[in-house]
Amino acid sequence: MKPKKEVNQVDGGKDNIRDDPLPISHEFYQPGDLVIGGMVSQVLFLYNVPSLIEPPTQIVTDEPISVPKDYQHILALAFAVKEINENPNILPNISLGFHILNSYTASMTYKATLSLLSKQQRFSPNFKCQNQNKLVAVVGGCVSEISANVAIISAIHKTPQMVPNEAHQHKGIVQLLQHFRWTWVGLCAVDDDKGNRFLQTIVPMLTQNGICYDFIVNIPKWSYMDEMLDWFFKHMDAYIIVFERKANVFFVYGEPPSFQVIRMMLFLAPLVDLPPLDMAACVKCPEDEYPNHDHTQCIPKVPSYLSYEEDLGLILVILTISFSLITTFVLGTFMKHNNTPIVKANNQTLTYILLISLLLCFLCSFLFIGQPGKVTCLLRQITFSIIFSVALSSVLAKTITVLLAFMATKPGSSMRKWIGKRLANSIVLFCSCIQACIGTLWLSTSPPFPDMDMHSLHGEIILECNEGSVAMFYGLLVYMGLLAIVSFILAFLARKLPDSFNEAKYITFSLLVFCSVWLSFVPTYLSTKGKYMVAVEIFSILSSGAGLLGCIFSPKCYIIIFRPELNTREILISRKK
Repeated sequence: MKPKKEVNQVDGGKDNIRDDPLPISHEFYQPGDLVIGGMVSQVLFLYNVPSLIEPPTQIVTDEPISVPKDYQHILALAFAVKEINENPNILPNISLGFHILNSYTASMTYKATLSLLSKQQRFSPNFKCQNQNKLVAVVGGCVSEISANVAIISAIHKTPQMVPNEAHQHKGIVQLLQHFRWTWVGLCAVDDDKGNRFLQTIVPMLTQNGICYDFIVNIPKWSYMDEMLDWFFKHMDAYIIVFERKANVFFVYGEPPSFQVIRMMLFLAPLVDLPPLDMAACVKCPEDEYPNHDHTQCIPKVPSYLSYEEDLGLILVILTISFSLITTFVLGTFMKHNNTPIVKANNQTLTYILLISLLLCFLCSFLFIGQPGKVTCLLRQITFSIIFSVALSSVLAKTITVLLAFMATKPGSSMRKWIGKRLANSIVLFCSCIQACIGTLWLSTSPPFPDMDMHSLHGEIILECNEGSVAMFYGLLVYMGLLAIVSFILAFLARKLPDSFNEAKYITFSLLVFCSVWLSFVPTYLSTKGKYMVAVEIFSILSSGAGLLGCIFSPKCYIIIFRPELNTREILISRKK
């Protein structure tokens, strides 16, 4: 075994400066039979963004910035070489040496790599001289760009480059965190492929070993110090919030500028209390509980549903009762004046069916308010859809009656035999039975049932009705939409008939309101959760029912109550012309 040789630090001798126009200012050398090259970033310089209008300069700056953290890499290599040289069983009669250079920029990394391949203390790349460095391998830099730049030069000379395996470092990090019981950590990684691979590797390892992470922050990648400083001061407020979280360890993975940013954040961030997390490991809260702000205990989630006690539920109850009373008043008014011409002008039976069905539509809103139960979940959608189908069928029958009545007035028309209560009642019964069959099929195959959603809202358990078959639910809505569209088209075609039969123009407006409400209902319903989704459906029921009630019956009620002199047969006949 050859005697151990001393480590020499070379800071650029006179000959080196004379022969080399751009010398490497910081290097460490220990001679040996075989030499391992190393590239580190122990010393950094502040660089400005290159300007295209100013001549380039070879001088970087007079004030280097030392990165003590990277000095450990130098010590690690020196220690490893020392242990190998002192052990005769590893490399007998062969001594190892090392030549470590500092990397500053891409251009200086190229220069440093060429220096490793040159004669010691003389820059002479591509020449084989006496006392040539016996370089056998290069240990790449800690930063991927440095390793890539080294590889460009070392590959030409067939010199292998060794990059440390980070798997052992990851394992050591986990063991270190477990040793100090740091089980609540924050992760900061540089925003590039290497940082992403690190997160993909370390996060599962932390989870498997009972270590939780509070946040993950991606730190941008910088080429120049002034870029880093400019970015930091622009986004300082957003990133300092990270340090107000309760993680007791910040783990930073990135380049030296990234550490400078974290240091500035720590200096500027307000002091915050650290969590207890003497906890041995993180424990996931049960489904019906959620962690508090400090992640120190689990809090029971609050049941959430549209109740009668809260303001939203109370407002909808008041609206439901109000519309129900108005409908009852209109029904009573028509029954009281059932012998007047304006009530007789259209089918009285259809009028009463429509008013009763609208009243029941308003009242079925109560099925949606309160804590969902088995009965209410079974009844509310199907009851609402069938009753509304009866109302729309009545409107359709009214429209068809108006058209047939006008066509029957023409001489020799065969439409007279179709006019009568039998046809109108048949239309209502047939159209309503179709909706009832769809509802029965729904109940027999996949009926609605009470359910709990524990994940959609933070800190809340949504008590809701699971519709069972979503397709059947939307099938009911589509059928109501078809009834409304057919009624709207027929009413629109009949809107210019003589005034005595001109209930069609009021039906046109009412169905326009109805279609507008339910077209806006679907996207709104799908974009809400919990009690607000139920409130959207109740509001759609009330507003569409109010549209039918107001547009069809308010003109008639106005004449009956405030202009009774117009409610005569003579006036109605005269308005035909």
